[in-house]
Amino acid sequence: MMKHLLTILFVGLMNVAFCAPDTLSAPPDSLVKKRLYSTLTTQLLTYTAGMSFLSFIWYKDHERVPFHYYNDSKGYLQMDKCGHAYTGYIESRAAGRAFRWSGIKPSTSAWLGGIVGFLYQAPIEVFDGLYEGWGFSWSDIGANTIGSALFTSQELIWQEQWMIMKFSYSPSAYRTIIPQRLGETHFESFFNDYNGHTYWMSANLQSITNSQRLPKWLNVTLGYSANGMLGEFENPEVYAGRPVPDTPRYRQWLLSLDVDFSRIPTRKKWLKTVFSTINGIKVPFTALEYNSLHGLQFRPVYF
Repeated sequence: MMKHLLTILFVGLMNVAFCAPDTLSAPPDSLVKKRLYSTLTTQLLTYTAGMSFLSFIWYKDHERVPFHYYNDSKGYLQMDKCGHAYTGYIESRAAGRAFRWSGIKPSTSAWLGGIVGFLYQAPIEVFDGLYEGWGFSWSDIGANTIGSALFTSQELIWQEQWMIMKFSYSPSAYRTIIPQRLGETHFESFFNDYNGHTYWMSANLQSITNSQRLPKWLNVTLGYSANGMLGEFENPEVYAGRPVPDTPRYRQWLLSLDVDFSRIPTRKKWLKTVFSTINGIKVPFTALEYNSLHGLQFRPVYF
């Protein structure tokens, strides 16, 4: 998962560069070659930086092996797959907006955004298939495709993103049980501890109901998370020579409200840039939770 979150960081630079101009005024009606060259250059540099990171840093200390497959579709109660879909969506949205800013027509920008978002992720799976400790995963490819398709389909059908994929994180207590695996620091846990991750589908209420009485930035959101995961498929009984407490693994479903920052009106360019950049993060808010261990719960504030 760390590889995919880092690619979001790379593509986030492109998102900041292009989303602000896109939101300040209507996109041009015809192709602006200077903007297109800038878009293609930025994407090429972003792609090259990501592939260089994988080749020369991430896999540097791992043995290269013949290409092989790995079925992790049931791993971490599908939390990893949610992360793949989220990454594909965020990267496709950033690329699609950049192409639209260049003056490419909306339908073509939607397709190009989805394709570019998918292509950012696909090489990671190929690399995984070539190195010891990983493997090419068809379920990862499927999740990447779902994320990119979510962006493209909404642009083609509604010409807007009324349903946004979002992410939230809160440190879990599980990392103290097996810190070597879940993270010895909070920074490591952010990437390695899926128990602290929640993925959301945030839908705009005004777009759904067509009611002008509702604030245009108000969203309702459905979240998915999981807890008790000390291993990928099952929890170990012993780790590093020490017994591991019996910890139940369970899923969580959440219902909450959210903010679509891109729909908050403002004339300030820097503020629009901030809003666009953070719009993939779920706002902490009251939530209803249902999980298979404790049933229905009320969360005064859920991060």
